[in-house]
Amino acid sequence: MRTRVKGAIIGSVLAVMVGGAGYGGYTVLSALSPDSGTAGGPAPVRTGPPSGDEVKDTTRAFFAAWAKGDAAGAAALTNNAERARSLFTAYTAQAHVTGVRITPGTATGATVPYAVRATVSFGGKSAPLAYRSRLTVVRGVTTGKALVDWQPSVVHPALRSMDDTLVTGASAAAPVEAVDRHGKLLTKEQYPSLGPVLDELRDKYGDRAGGSPGVELAVRHADASAADTPVLTLAEGRAGKLRTTLDAGVQAAAERAVQSYAESSVVAVQPSSGDVLAVANHRTDGFNAAFLGRVAPGSTLKILSAATLIDNGITTANGPAPCPDEAVWQSQTFHNLKDLKPDEGATLADSFARSCNTAFVKFADEVRVDSLTNEAANRFGIGLDWKTGIPSFDGSVPASGGPDTAAALIGQGQVQLNPLNLASITATAMTGGFRQPVIVPRGLDDRALARARGLSSGTVRQLRAMMHRTATSGTAAQVMSGLSGSIGAKTGSAEVDGQARSDSWFTGYRNDVAAAAMAQDAGHGVDAAGPIVASVLRAG
Repeated sequence: MRTRVKGAIIGSVLAVMVGGAGYGGYTVLSALSPDSGTAGGPAPVRTGPPSGDEVKDTTRAFFAAWAKGDAAGAAALTNNAERARSLFTAYTAQAHVTGVRITPGTATGATVPYAVRATVSFGGKSAPLAYRSRLTVVRGVTTGKALVDWQPSVVHPALRSMDDTLVTGASAAAPVEAVDRHGKLLTKEQYPSLGPVLDELRDKYGDRAGGSPGVELAVRHADASAADTPVLTLAEGRAGKLRTTLDAGVQAAAERAVQSYAESSVVAVQPSSGDVLAVANHRTDGFNAAFLGRVAPGSTLKILSAATLIDNGITTANGPAPCPDEAVWQSQTFHNLKDLKPDEGATLADSFARSCNTAFVKFADEVRVDSLTNEAANRFGIGLDWKTGIPSFDGSVPASGGPDTAAALIGQGQVQLNPLNLASITATAMTGGFRQPVIVPRGLDDRALARARGLSSGTVRQLRAMMHRTATSGTAAQVMSGLSGSIGAKTGSAEVDGQARSDSWFTGYRNDVAAAAMAQDAGHGVDAAGPIVASVLRAG
């Protein structure tokens, strides 16, 4: 097995219910042909959705070929024979899966669920494998035949990319027992969204944590930078202990909070240290968007934009920042959110608390093309080479001209962030010092962390006052209601092409905890991301 097998070893296999009633209700033992010609010649090319009989016959033949290890035969019954054959060949030759038995469930139209039971053997070690998946039968475009619509998840649900594959062998990285800052064990079972994080921690620190490798079946992802995902343990290795900066209590709150909103992510950091206290994702694709996402943050970037205006002597918190109904920059017209009344006499603090887009856009005449970029990098550490302990995207605020100069001031255009970046921006605004976020203490490997100048005390004082006002009487007041202590917040929504609603963004701090969240296609900042952040701050 290549030297990149990663992740904390999963100690149990998926439970499978093999039903006797419903569609099929049989274990596949032999192949049946889904198509047959007529006595007078070849069957005419069919059109339209596959019939119930076609679905049943095609899946029977497909399962039978798969069960007896006929990679070519199974692949020929799909609409992507080349890729299917490669994966089925690896299923036997690289993953060492044998004794396959497949039991279909009840079909829903052309979609058929099924249970797979098999054995994985390697180096004298064996273990039973059990899982469930589903497939859909479609009409072949050119042949008119009923074929299995090819997706890697047909072979195993942990296979997501077309080039993902399964391998079995001795793991090069030893398993780890990751613990939080207080020594409490962190597991995938108790904290499900930590799965990708624990996989990455094992990949990077397994050898240093003092453990020894085992033997496992794992998904090798097409993305060479992604940690392999363990599926089944054949022989336990000895796990080493790895201390993280996470806080189990805050992590549990983050896990609960994101479960209420689809495609959501949150990160909490400790401003005084840069320690990551929690990272949670609720996504169908398993992607760690909290650390690796690259999307526009909307009006939450006005924290950085306000700092830019203050540090460049353009205005101050109590200085003028008129909020007209609309603003035009290089032929592009910008508007505010619905129902926001214009205020030509507004200060920067007024426009910040009300999240007035046009007030910030009007300053595009006074900032240089690279003003926001320099502020992001030099003061807030955005876009530098962060070394958190696992892979991360460290933000991008490019020096873009044209309409994007104005769009960037309100977190649109070419600006890209994730909740990790935004939580760090909030922490810097709160303390004045940029402390690069870490999830593994620097002392473990003495790695060099990114550095930035940070903010002056005067800028910090103004930013905190504006964020506190936003949290107590501005756009974030309802969400932050009931939180005691030193608090501040900023709301945001980011328009995305092809989405009915904007992405919901929110960031805030309470005492020595800063948190930021994003929920895709979820509306305004207070609609989804806000409640997530408030829940995390309440726990912190």
